[in-house]
Amino acid sequence: MRMRTWVLAAAVAGTASVPYLVNGQARSGYLPSGTLDITQVLSPAPKPDDERGRADRAIFKATRALLKTPRGDLATRDVTTSVPYMASAYSCALGVTLSPETAPLTVKLIAKAGVDSGTQSGAAKDFYKRLRPFQIDTGAICQPAEQLKGSYDYPSGHTTWGWTWALILAELAPDRATPILARGRAYGESRIVCGVHNASAVEAGRITASSSVAAEHGQASFIADVAAAKAEIAALRANPAAAKPTGCDAEAKLVAQPIL
Repeated sequence: MRMRTWVLAAAVAGTASVPYLVNGQARSGYLPSGTLDITQVLSPAPKPDDERGRADRAIFKATRALLKTPRGDLATRDVTTSVPYMASAYSCALGVTLSPETAPLTVKLIAKAGVDSGTQSGAAKDFYKRLRPFQIDTGAICQPAEQLKGSYDYPSGHTTWGWTWALILAELAPDRATPILARGRAYGESRIVCGVHNASAVEAGRITASSSVAAEHGQASFIADVAAAKAEIAALRANPAAAKPTGCDAEAKLVAQPIL
């Protein structure tokens, strides 16, 4: 079974969401092999003509009209999975500019957690081998189809990656949990707006990330890294010289916009 482990240095959209390399070396995850099997957690992938599959197809068709709107522009930006982009994407929600430079311990924590959740996502994709929505029905998408060649729909790797960020950042700054988790939800929904994932795959991505992060809480190394990152984020937020993100009001409106 091919296991996507998110160990590239830059985003390769559609194949595997990719975390951070530390000093040029890929970080392993927190979970020992065999700790979690997400294929026993997720509901089976829908089939095109079952009830869930028909609902997915209807959502795909209904959301094509969003592509040429500001929400579609956000979905296009959210194709990017690089660590610098992910950090910037959550900066408004956190209330301070987040980057690998301003919060290296936090970035390393999330990248390492992303290895675990990405491995689970890749395993489920290869287990179910479900086609993407534009491979079942005709409709415009927000990224080149060639970038998605050989990558399956269920669960959404982008959503898994984005929800991993959201869950951990919410733990590091619990008073900002609402906007952080809302941005994580919107990052996953961007894959629906983009037309490259079904709604059920996005939901499955959130379950995948939640399951992986929950399991990581049983690892002492994860708990220690969370404590260090929490102190780092607290110091960053308390620093009056720390840069503040811009464009947050406009982003908040897009995050709050229902896609259906």
